[in-house]
Amino acid sequence: MNGRRLTRPRHGKMLAGVCAGVARYLDWDVTLVRVAFVLFGLFGAGELAYLVLWILMPKETSGPLGA
Repeated sequence: MNGRRLTRPRHGKMLAGVCAGVARYLDWDVTLVRVAFVLFGLFGAGELAYLVLWILMPKETSGPLGA
């Protein structure tokens, strides 16, 4: 385990921070994750996945630099 946690960030988010948190966890560009959620949304799965992650993902307890 590398010590990474799947959390919603307090900064750098657009709506709830789900895409930003997933992108940071996977070390991907946040734009790619947002596009993926939109594409999945066209098939009805994106909205449900986003809502579930919004409920289940805890908020980040401190800033990215410990501030």
